[in-house]
Amino acid sequence: MNVGILAIECYFPKRYVPQTALEAADGCEGKYTIGLGQEALALFDDREDVGSLLLNALANLLEKYGIEPASVGRLEVGTETLIDKSKSIKTALLKHLFEGCTDVEGVTSTNACYGGTAALLNSVAWVESSSWDGRFAIVVCGDIAVYAPGPARPTGGGGAIAMLIGPDAPLCVSGLRATHAVEVYDFYKPRGDTEYATVDGKLSQAAYLSAVDHCYAGLKKKQQLTRGIDSFDYVCMHSPYNKLVQKGFARILYVDFADSPELEEFSGDAQRWRGVPAEATLNDRDTEKCFVGLSKQRFATKCSPSDSISRQIGNSYTAAVYMNLLSLVCNVSSGLEGKRIMMFSYGSGAVATAFTIMARTPTNGSFTLARIAETANVSERLAARTAVDVETLNSALGLREAIYGVAGFSPSGELH
Repeated sequence: MNVGILAIECYFPKRYVPQTALEAADGCEGKYTIGLGQEALALFDDREDVGSLLLNALANLLEKYGIEPASVGRLEVGTETLIDKSKSIKTALLKHLFEGCTDVEGVTSTNACYGGTAALLNSVAWVESSSWDGRFAIVVCGDIAVYAPGPARPTGGGGAIAMLIGPDAPLCVSGLRATHAVEVYDFYKPRGDTEYATVDGKLSQAAYLSAVDHCYAGLKKKQQLTRGIDSFDYVCMHSPYNKLVQKGFARILYVDFADSPELEEFSGDAQRWRGVPAEATLNDRDTEKCFVGLSKQRFATKCSPSDSISRQIGNSYTAAVYMNLLSLVCNVSSGLEGKRIMMFSYGSGAVATAFTIMARTPTNGSFTLARIAETANVSERLAARTAVDVETLNSALGLREAIYGVAGFSPSGELH
């Protein structure tokens, strides 16, 4: 059946703050652009919530691809930016965009940044199952990532992705996959009076890198990847910020080293870590420096083509890894056909999965990689945004703080 992603659309705000402006305001030149690897931060005020975010992405998909609501049998949402602690946001999307269609399976999947992947895998399984009735599935995922004033604020951002799922897909979700699920409080939201998360930055980084180790090692074993990371042409990874993606990619090469330390490419400084337990290297800067260096060329060819959107809008949580997939498709287009993509999805708490997407030429020409790239037109959309200053960002987040949890308010942010 070659079930997978037929089409992808996205949404991100029309305003952003350059990371250089945040650096100037905080007196830390290079900390966010070089240290985090980010270029800009999407801006959300009190006129946008996760509902409007997801509605925009879904509307873009339905309208640009001419999808009739009656042709959709499953709509599943992935988000951690909840409006209600019980009710699924999926039905709000149905109300506004599905013209009275109610025979639509699916709800909201929530586990930090992993919900979009849960929704995707559920939807692929539905199309592959005996319960499939021949209609499309749609996955919508996205979040608004905002943080209290301080070192975490520049790692915020936001956006949403909508994906059409069905057979004969140009992006086929295929093969065995590997998951790593552990109990860890690296990032969580225990308070009901604020949308700001509680974050342990050092623990969060270690949990992410450990998940890369376990998922890639598991995938390598299950799929019998004799060529290691070179079994894949491209890699798309969950991206809280780009520098963490670089570190995560380096851990993939570290796993290859741990499996085959005798290889020629590891004959130099890497031998210092031969036989050292992986856990002892997670927070070790010398290990990081060594394997980031060894993986630099591969990172540039396999991973960098997928970072265009995320570096410009920041962290979109559940949508992040799929923003990266869309960036890859837009940058490579039909040249992606026949290529193998490793996907790594991570959600704090923590659940992570590594799986494979095969880019292919469909037998039906309605949905193609070239069409996704042309329709999304990401470069022009990013370039058309308006830059604002840090004062505008702080004012917008102040508006969000003031109305969080308040019923019956009238938004006061600027209309665009």
